[in-house]
Amino acid sequence: MVGTGWRSEFFVRLARALPGRLTVVGVVSRSAERAAEVEAAWGVPVHRSVEALMAGTEGSDVRPEFVIPSVPWDATPGVTKELAALGVPVLAETPPAPDADGLRDLWRATGASGLVQVAEQYPLMAGHAARLRLVRDGVIGDVTSVQLSSTHLYHAVSLIRHLLGVGFDPVTVTARAFTAPLADPLSRDGWTDDLTPRDAETCLAFLDFGGGRAGLYDFTDNQWWNPLRARRMVVRGSLGEIVDDQVIRMADPRTPVESPLVRRLTGTDLNLEGRELHHISFDGRVVYRNEYVGAQLSEDDLAVVDLLCRTGAWVRGEGPEPYPLAEGCQDHLISLAIQESVRTGRAVTTEREAWAG
Repeated sequence: MVGTGWRSEFFVRLARALPGRLTVVGVVSRSAERAAEVEAAWGVPVHRSVEALMAGTEGSDVRPEFVIPSVPWDATPGVTKELAALGVPVLAETPPAPDADGLRDLWRATGASGLVQVAEQYPLMAGHAARLRLVRDGVIGDVTSVQLSSTHLYHAVSLIRHLLGVGFDPVTVTARAFTAPLADPLSRDGWTDDLTPRDAETCLAFLDFGGGRAGLYDFTDNQWWNPLRARRMVVRGSLGEIVDDQVIRMADPRTPVESPLVRRLTGTDLNLEGRELHHISFDGRVVYRNEYVGAQLSEDDLAVVDLLCRTGAWVRGEGPEPYPLAEGCQDHLISLAIQESVRTGRAVTTEREAWAG
């Protein structure tokens, strides 16, 4: 990894949870003081440059299979280009560049190399993966719209795009934002013990992909953490719809039926298997399975671990690309259009970019 912030520590924690699958073989820190702290706290070799990282630990022939640039947005493109120039497979954080010009420049520099993937884990999260499986199996017919109130910008766009099955064609975005009072009792730093309502911004965006396909984006500040704002998803198709974990479709021309997505969660009541998700089923058929049972990971952690393992398989030629740079660029291009539409009050239409192929 390049970087020693909280996100890097996140990856180290997951590697420790799965020592048979993941190993952090080295970290790059530009600061000598921080390097000493990290080496002592994380128990991994720390280097002062990418070149030193790739040269490996002194006295060892261990080299990284891929490198994660876990650095601030504005630094990600430079580190990614540096790694790709050395022929190193990269799993870039989201977004891969902060703005549209940065995305285009990064694509020009690295797109042809085929070395860059993006750490977009949301399509791999258990519930979303189960819904994607049903969509791809044609359970609700052709998907025509997705309404999502869960996560922000490029993550949300990724889910909308993949559920709709849209590629890289232009999309017209109409977005507005408003503020309203909302208590915010929990953040990444923990409970605030404060229920005083304060202004929170909500962004609503309509994404018109053409051909009768559309997305509705709805996000409120700190919605990831705030327990007073739930997460919701509606996926509408020509033969039914998925509303959160409920699937509605026709069993025959006169029989509409509803079936839930059912999680097998252990550790409840007298179950002593440990607290974790084992699988999600639909009408008795498993549509998502936890391949890392025993690590007792949250669903977000499971998605990140799966992305890391898929990246390793791709590097070894044992699996497909986990999330190509082109997909990550398109996600952020649309999220930038959402922000521009809010800022200008006008509809914004993206263009077909070079990464569309």
